[in-house]
Amino acid sequence: MPTSWLLALGGGALIGAASALLFLTHGRIAGISGVLGGLLPPAAPDRAWRLAFLVGLVAAGVAGAVVAPSAIGASVRPLLAVVAAGLLVGFGTGLGSGCTSGHGVCGLSRGSPRSLAAVMTFMATGAATAFVAGVVS
Repeated sequence: MPTSWLLALGGGALIGAASALLFLTHGRIAGISGVLGGLLPPAAPDRAWRLAFLVGLVAAGVAGAVVAPSAIGASVRPLLAVVAAGLLVGFGTGLGSGCTSGHGVCGLSRGSPRSLAAVMTFMATGAATAFVAGVVS
């Protein structure tokens, strides 16, 4: 079994390849909030690829859970907390004009200054949160 850093490297390479492939074949950015947002009312006219992309994400998660269930594991938080966190993330992607995947993977690779500012904010906030959580606990 490969070590965790090899799995992370492989996963990152697959995410990068998938986002590059979507951009090269469809001229679209693989930011999940934008892909999902195009399916919500008022729906974008290019629903087919968006739906296929999201179905592929879910199918990959299901396949991972079937093939290696211990790699995913159960949530350590109650379902209500997970739903609340998801709603907050959705609200944040609206405020930030995109999500971490859109800015971090796709925006930075295109040299977007807005994405650079967003990723720097994500990282600083994450570092501050980790520091505070470490001090508090």
